[in-house]
Amino acid sequence: MPEGTCGRVIGRYALFDALATGGMATVHFGRLLGPVGFARTVAIKRLHPQYASDPEFVSMFLDEARMCARIRHPNVVPTLDVVATKGELFLVMEYIHGESLGLLMKTLTKRGERMPWKIAVSVLAGTLHGLHAAHEAKDERGIPLALVHRDVSPQNVLVGVDGMARVVDFGIAKATGRLHVTRENAVKGKLGYMAPEQMAAESITRQADVYSAAVVLWEALAGKRLFEGESEAVILSRVLTGEVKVPSSLTSDVPKELDEIVMKGLSREVGVRFKTAKEFALALERLGPAALGDVGDWVERTAGASLERRSSRVAEVENDPQELTPSGTTDPPPDASASRDGRPSQSGSVRYIPAPKGSAEKTPATGGLSLKSGAKTAQWIAIGVVGVAAVATVGGWAIASRGPSEVAAAQNTGSAATTSTATSTPSTAVAMGTSTAASTATPQTATSTSATASAMSSTSNGALPAPSGSAPRAWGSGSSKSPGPVVSSKKSPFDLGGRN
Repeated sequence: MPEGTCGRVIGRYALFDALATGGMATVHFGRLLGPVGFARTVAIKRLHPQYASDPEFVSMFLDEARMCARIRHPNVVPTLDVVATKGELFLVMEYIHGESLGLLMKTLTKRGERMPWKIAVSVLAGTLHGLHAAHEAKDERGIPLALVHRDVSPQNVLVGVDGMARVVDFGIAKATGRLHVTRENAVKGKLGYMAPEQMAAESITRQADVYSAAVVLWEALAGKRLFEGESEAVILSRVLTGEVKVPSSLTSDVPKELDEIVMKGLSREVGVRFKTAKEFALALERLGPAALGDVGDWVERTAGASLERRSSRVAEVENDPQELTPSGTTDPPPDASASRDGRPSQSGSVRYIPAPKGSAEKTPATGGLSLKSGAKTAQWIAIGVVGVAAVATVGGWAIASRGPSEVAAAQNTGSAATTSTATSTPSTAVAMGTSTAASTATPQTATSTSATASAMSSTSNGALPAPSGSAPRAWGSGSSKSPGPVVSSKKSPFDLGGRN
């Protein structure tokens, strides 16, 4: 059974099917499991286990979480939480129903179609606004992070069915205050989208992301890769010295004004490019991009089949009648975890949630009884114990309230009555002494309960059992002429308001 078919519970999240896989991590969709039935669908990025023990990759992963938490913009996928188990790391993000721009472009290429230029302009304008928010991000003290994404590509732009483009994956972003520092002369990113200065391992600025976004826009308009080659060396050479044609030379419907904007963003001279991503975005928006609703419709037409499959799967999980309960504790190490059949699991999971379709699997520890039914049984047992203790306490209180005259009369009764009283009194005393621990039932409590219940059932309308040879007296009906039970002026803690 492929991983994700059953939900794996990590803390307060359930992990399900994989949405995308990269060299460093896999993104799954999951569910946030809150109290009183609250739940929310999320995306969970899981660092590959082989990297979870590598300090360099762990620091990169945690840096991504820290930086994303400082970026608040509708064109950036927000980070919600970080889960660190013993041996694994998970990054929890908002779930966006949509597809990556890379997949959408591949789908169009297979069909022999091209993206309408207004759609492309709208998607890249949103992407640029998200990048600008990242470039302007500040830390908790208000100091600019000087963040540069460094990996702007079609794969890292998510286009939702709501028409919004969102930037994802800040895993290799450059920023001030990172725990992980890139090794000297190390080049990070995808070669075909890197700015020339980034390839030279020079000091880079936000304008490197401006260049990468211009490459993505060129490819969206032209329907092909801008820089291709049989090897990395060939791609590198073409990025640095290769000729770049204007998009309108490959597709006639692209306006000349758009050509100028694209080529300015693609300039190899940093000073010629747009100074900021926002400046680039505003230039595109002046051309009249498609509305968000039109972009969303285009996404559904282009990737309708895959979106429908994912929607069905998400709906199955969201409507799963099985009760999902967060574990509440951190997962143990992978070698200490158990699979559904009780044997150690290689994936480091702790507890599995059945898939929506479900099968009548038995839990070895309960002999086939579900935990849910066991919990209900425990609840009824607890209610019964509390009820027994309450009855015993009320009966003991009532008997203890009897007046001295009645006690004296009871002592003058026959031997049978004396024996009965001697049997019930110690039990009642035990019940009164243990009334504060209502959750614990003892044989003595059970005896006192039986005696008290018998005494109460022999009377009617709340009358106390009378001593031998005397008439029954109503509760609290003693008069000044004849001795009666002593009635306290304070209400009993068990009084519901009907008696004083």
